[in-house]
Amino acid sequence: PDAKEPIPTNMPEPRGKTVQINMFCDASHATCLVSRRSTTGVILFINGGPVQWYSKRQNTIETSTFGSEFVALKIATEMNEALRYKLRMFGIPIDGPTNTFVDNKSVVNNATNPASTLTKKHNA
Repeated sequence: PDAKEPIPTNMPEPRGKTVQINMFCDASHATCLVSRRSTTGVILFINGGPVQWYSKRQNTIETSTFGSEFVALKIATEMNEALRYKLRMFGIPIDGPTNTFVDNKSVVNNATNPASTLTKKHNA
């Protein structure tokens, strides 16, 4: 709740209509039968139109659905930060925070609660 987005100091003045960003993120745990790696899927929408998508096998091998979903959310968050930076540098005004949609409630609780800690070093 107290997180602040770093606003570039050299960005141009925003002009035009504001845009709303929606992000959908999911992971399919251990889809590769040989390596047991999970697959990440992310779609970023601006005003209802898809502008960026990503589907790739994860680099790490996770032992749980929570781990693979958390890695997927980290990748999606990095993509969202990059997109917001690009839009700001183009002078496009952004309407509030990005709406993020994931299907794992424990990942949402862990990512939104600042007091929660992770015990796995590669996820932290």
